[in-house]
Amino acid sequence: MKKFIVIVSAVVLLVLFGNILYYQFGFYIDFRPGAAATTKMSTDEDTIYIEEDGKKAPFEIRGVNLGVGIPGKWAADYAIDRETYLRWFSWIQELGANTIRVYTLQSEEFYEAFYEYNQNREEPLYLLHGVWVNDYVQNSHRDAFDEDFQEAWIDDCKKVVDVIHGNRTLRLEGGAGTGRYRWDVSTWVIGYILGVDWEDVTVAYTDHKYPDRNFYQGTYLYTTDGASAFETMLCETGDTMIAYESNRYKEQRLLAFSNSPTTDPFVYPEDVTEYFMKCASIDVEHIQKTDKFLAGQFASYHVYPYYPDYLSYIENAEKMPKENGSRNTYREYLEMLTEHHRIPVVISEYGTSTGRGMAQKDDHTGRNQGDMSEQEQGETLIQCYEDIMASGCAGSCVFSWQDEWFKRTWNTLHAVDLERTPYWNDWQTSGQYFGLLSFEPGEEESVCYVDGDVSEWTEDDLVIRGDDCAASMKYDEKCLYILVYKKDFQPEEEVLYLPIDLTPKSGSTYCENYGIGFERNCDFLAVIDGRENSRLLVQERYEVLRAMYSQELGLGDVYSAPPDKDSPVFKEIDLMFQVSLMPEEGEKRRQAEVYETGKFTYGNGNPKSEDFNSLADFCFGGDYIELRIPWQMLNFADPSQMEIHDDYYEHYGVEYQKIDELYIGIGSAKEKDRRISLEPFALKGWGEEVTYHERRKQSYYILREYWKKLDASGKSGDKK
Repeated sequence: MKKFIVIVSAVVLLVLFGNILYYQFGFYIDFRPGAAATTKMSTDEDTIYIEEDGKKAPFEIRGVNLGVGIPGKWAADYAIDRETYLRWFSWIQELGANTIRVYTLQSEEFYEAFYEYNQNREEPLYLLHGVWVNDYVQNSHRDAFDEDFQEAWIDDCKKVVDVIHGNRTLRLEGGAGTGRYRWDVSTWVIGYILGVDWEDVTVAYTDHKYPDRNFYQGTYLYTTDGASAFETMLCETGDTMIAYESNRYKEQRLLAFSNSPTTDPFVYPEDVTEYFMKCASIDVEHIQKTDKFLAGQFASYHVYPYYPDYLSYIENAEKMPKENGSRNTYREYLEMLTEHHRIPVVISEYGTSTGRGMAQKDDHTGRNQGDMSEQEQGETLIQCYEDIMASGCAGSCVFSWQDEWFKRTWNTLHAVDLERTPYWNDWQTSGQYFGLLSFEPGEEESVCYVDGDVSEWTEDDLVIRGDDCAASMKYDEKCLYILVYKKDFQPEEEVLYLPIDLTPKSGSTYCENYGIGFERNCDFLAVIDGRENSRLLVQERYEVLRAMYSQELGLGDVYSAPPDKDSPVFKEIDLMFQVSLMPEEGEKRRQAEVYETGKFTYGNGNPKSEDFNSLADFCFGGDYIELRIPWQMLNFADPSQMEIHDDYYEHYGVEYQKIDELYIGIGSAKEKDRRISLEPFALKGWGEEVTYHERRKQSYYILREYWKKLDASGKSGDKK
């Protein structure tokens, strides 16, 4: 009996040990060492092909980038469930896309849903799978050959291969739990995109450190003359991944290395290189395939119209006019890419944001990063797609499927608590709004739509009651909403003032701009002055742009001579959106550019309305005005905890303080001889308990209609 127990225990331990080796460490025995690898994908100089039922046909990658974020959760929480993925897959295919791109390993729910969705489907969705590189490793002292960089990355490449074949058990990033990946989705995975938008300094550092490490000869990939150290590292990593899948699974897929204009292969004039601080270059033409790599490579680029627009600063560059005579540097750049490469080019990221805040501007075509309505977003996506296909690219992927609340953007980083971003919807941060799918606060609908219909307001919302005026307020995870009543209001003839007091640290009882007074020290003043001239102003002591960007704006050291705490000067609310190269006496210099983000946009903000404008801030309706103000524009760093900015000049930057109420008042230009009284409005945060509902944006339906017509015509873009 003891012998039996020992034998059984040994067998159990052996099985457990074998299971660990096989599923967690990728150990395997090749029982078909002589079998050749197969592929259903292939390429020539400019086209990608797919083989189905023994027939090879051109395949346009028409994709959508899919993130991992939902409101109230970080990306590393992997909180999207199977039912949500199934719904999204259906909507993505209904859009007209044939491919989903993911950047890194997903939760096991993703692969289960992807398998379930595609099983027995005549026209499946395909998958481009990425292999991420740790941001902290890239932004460190390590070069690309460091074991924490390349070895970890190669290990992740093997994990991805095992995962798509349903042969891995691993722990996801962030401790979200162990995933048992048993769903074989490999038949629908057409290729891999390895890497990210590379940190140019990491590339340059690697090339500088290893000038002689510029040769690699692998079984499937090899470097050519002129290869750099970083390109050699890419070649070795890609070859290792191809070898692993070829040997273990006898299959091959398309392969690409991620790239962007920051590390593109082109040489620019010295002043442009210096201005953009372009210090590195990656050219995948230095990585060639052997005859044993059947699937082939494509060149993957993330290219947006607005940044970095190198060509705008090259005076003698060949110009391509549009119908209106203006230059389309986006098309020019795409054509440079396709003319340079001898492999297909795929623009694996392109898009624009419906965020209220703008971070970059395209002076040629108006395809900006932010401050674009959902309708403009849809039209821009079509314009970009047409440029991509007309330039000869083999495909493209829209960025992105869904908005993501946790995202941040360079020109609003200073203003928000970066440890709390998933818990509120920051309309001023353009990076949160690239999606075709919006997450709106509220379980089924928002608490308020700025549309002139006041039926959603109740007596409980009332804050101010006067003889001929009143004000009500409410809020959600996105905005503070204000309903103003003014008897016999004439919107194009009468000016209304709404003073707001937030911080106890500063503020003024007088606004010299308009010559009006208040009974409390106020920090903001909303001015309702017709459809075209309404805006929010901030008392200059509480102006965050001046405090944080004084050097870039040429203001010198503002901390040595700060504004008075009770200064009567109220300033426009501006947002930094880009730095331009300005000519000056035959030379060029860097100049910060700002725009007035505090100016209100008039329109109907109800998605159900025919004249819906997603950027609408306010709307008139008889004697009523509905207004919404983004939290960040009121200097909230985290409204989920009702944290606002503290005094910048006491803390030499942005620190936070909590409040539990604000004060608001109503006055008119006819009443300048009296001080405007203010009433309190209670504020209570919602912590991490966010509410939201999904809504497909106008841009989704615009793009869907375009692709539907394109497919009906039998065309697949206008590839030259």
